[in-house]
Amino acid sequence: MLEYALKGSKRYWTWVCFLLVLIGIGFIAYLNQFQVGLGITGMSRDVSWGFYIGQFTFLVGVAASAVTVVLPYYFHNWKKYGRIAVIGEFLAIPAVLMCMLFIFVDLGQPMRVMNVLLHPTPNSVMFFDMVVLSGYLILNLLCGWVVLGSERKSAPPPTWIKPFLYIAICWAPSIHIVTAFLYQGLPGRHYWLTAIMAAKFLSSAFASGPALLVLLCMIIRKFTKFDPGKEAIQSLAKTSAYFLIATILFYVFEVFTAFYSSIPGHMAPITYLFSGLDGFTKLVPVMKVCAVLVAIGTIILVTPPLRKWEVTLAIGALATFLGMWLEKGLSLVVGGFIPNPFERVFEYWPTLQEVLIALGVWSLGFFILTILYKIATTVKEKAVFDKYGQKQIIE
Repeated sequence: MLEYALKGSKRYWTWVCFLLVLIGIGFIAYLNQFQVGLGITGMSRDVSWGFYIGQFTFLVGVAASAVTVVLPYYFHNWKKYGRIAVIGEFLAIPAVLMCMLFIFVDLGQPMRVMNVLLHPTPNSVMFFDMVVLSGYLILNLLCGWVVLGSERKSAPPPTWIKPFLYIAICWAPSIHIVTAFLYQGLPGRHYWLTAIMAAKFLSSAFASGPALLVLLCMIIRKFTKFDPGKEAIQSLAKTSAYFLIATILFYVFEVFTAFYSSIPGHMAPITYLFSGLDGFTKLVPVMKVCAVLVAIGTIILVTPPLRKWEVTLAIGALATFLGMWLEKGLSLVVGGFIPNPFERVFEYWPTLQEVLIALGVWSLGFFILTILYKIATTVKEKAVFDKYGQKQIIE
């Protein structure tokens, strides 16, 4: 099926070349970091996790969100997701690869990656994070490729793949739970020291992931003949809405606990993020934009007429995705380091080179996603009808 990726329109190749240019820019920036070290980043002794770890944390959620599609389809036979089950599984593959790459660039020296393999430490959460991420990548690659291959032959998936499908569904939440344990297991960071950190991670992941899938389904329908199905898109939007509300509630619970109990360590990071602390306000505009985006996403996704109109649905899904990205991809990580154990504020802001490296990693992820979706949509266009007898292509 790989040959399908080698055939495409002028628009397809223009997009691929554009991504390759961005990957090249990111790689050049990384070469500079490789020579100079992490000194080119905005990180310091006081803020040792920054933009890279924020992207890793966010993308683990995107990868885990594939379960919102495959679980209803394989466990509950929700037929409307039959067309997009592979689309969800294929989204998880580049998301996990990007997670690994962000860890790679955050380590500074590539050879340090080998320490995890050469000196395994089962008492470290990071070791288990590597295990679950690697396992999830293999499972999604195997399941997605085999199921798509069966669709290509107009045959049901082989029986032997079913156990792997069920394992992948059960495995998905674990990758984000283990990542949450990396944070909530640090007693010196009050912003992360909460028992519902894993629940917050899962809820925000299941809000942003389906929102991204809604956008991807719309893009696929616009630029290919394959139709993911209006009901499937609407179901994804509802899933995103429910978990977005849960995410907001979890955040309100945290704010209530911190301020009603007047715990200084818990109040300080929230105060810093929303109104500034000791005159430092770098992340205040970010959080205000985040709050506005989340409000827009919530209003649109929970209001049926706005959700059903595809123009506003696209705006709502984009606002949800960007809002969750700002919350988890930047403010969550930085907020945990402020103030430091000496009650002082050392602010962090990503440097241009840091952003370029991150842009290169994101572009590589979208490059892989483009290739996978090109193969998947070509197979589905050829199938014409799905296994339930419903037409898959747009006339």
